[in-house]
Amino acid sequence: MERATTSGHLPVLYREVLDGLAVRAGGRYLDGTFGRGGHARGVLERLDADGRLLLMDKDPEAIEVARRDFGADPRVAIFHGSFTAMAGWDAATGLDGILLDLGVSSPQLDVAGRGFSFGKDGPLDMRMDSSRGETAADWLARAGEEEIAGVLWTLGEERHSRRIARAIVARRADAPLTRTAELAGLIAAVVPRGKPGADRNRIHPATRSFQAIRIHINHELDDLHAGLDAALDCLAPGGRLAVISFHSLEDRITKQFINRHARPPAANRRMPVAPEFTARLRAIGGAIKAGEGELAGNPRARSAVLRVAEKLPAGGAA
Repeated sequence: MERATTSGHLPVLYREVLDGLAVRAGGRYLDGTFGRGGHARGVLERLDADGRLLLMDKDPEAIEVARRDFGADPRVAIFHGSFTAMAGWDAATGLDGILLDLGVSSPQLDVAGRGFSFGKDGPLDMRMDSSRGETAADWLARAGEEEIAGVLWTLGEERHSRRIARAIVARRADAPLTRTAELAGLIAAVVPRGKPGADRNRIHPATRSFQAIRIHINHELDDLHAGLDAALDCLAPGGRLAVISFHSLEDRITKQFINRHARPPAANRRMPVAPEFTARLRAIGGAIKAGEGELAGNPRARSAVLRVAEKLPAGGAA
C-alpha cells in the first residue's frame, strides 16, 4: 500500500499508476485501498466535473481521512469495506479503472497502537479493520503449534517456522503474548544469528513472521483472489486494472490471474480438442518497479511491483 502522502512524498509508483490507469477526464475510477489518498488525489486531479472517483478501505481510520479530505467533493463516493465487496456497491459498475494497492500502509506501520511493526512496541493487534475480527494476540493464544508453523512458513517463507511456533506455544503456557515487542523479542531469541559482521543489512529476525501473521489475520490472499474477480466484473470494456504488490505471493496471484484471463491454457495432449477460450484481459506490459530516483527517497518502494491489465470487449478482441 502507499508509503507516504501527507509528508509531501508521492505514494509508491505514483506516476506509473496514473499512466497505467490511463485516466480520462470524464471517467469512473475506484481506489479499493484508499490508505491516505495519495493515488486518489492524483486521479481526482485528472477528472473533470463529469468524472467520478469511488473510494474504499477496510481501515476505519483511512475512511475518516477520506471523508475529511474528499467527502465534500460531489465527484467522490466513499465506502467502508474490503475491496472484495466492490461488486455489491451499486456505484461500482462500468468502471474505467480500478486500483488495488496491497499490503500495509505507512500510517498503519508507523502507529504503534496498530500492532503491525516489530520496531515499535504496541498491542499485538495487526487488524487492518480494527472494528472487527480476531487480533494477532487472540490467534496466537489459541492456534496450535502446527497451524502457527504452517502460517509462518507458507505466508512468510520463514525457514525457522517450527522453532518459532514451538517457542510461542511454550511461552504462552506461562503468560499470553500481548505486545509486539514481546513477540519480536521471543523470535529474535530463538532464530539463529549469522556470523558477526557477515551481513550488516540483514533483516530483523521477526520480519517474515510479522508479515505472515498480518497476512493471515487479515485474510489478505483470499481477499486478493476475491477482489480480482470482483474487479474484472466491475470494469467496463477498455477499463484498466492496476495492482501494486509488496509480497511475492501477492504478485504471483496477480500475474496468474491476468495470464489466466489473457492467454489460453497450455495444450493438454490428453485432450484431443482444446477447450474454447475467450480472452477477457490484455496485459499492459509486464512487472513495473520503482526507479532509482524513487528508491532514493523511499526505500520501502523497493519491493513494490505494479501490474496493469485492460478488460477486453465481450468478444475478446483487443
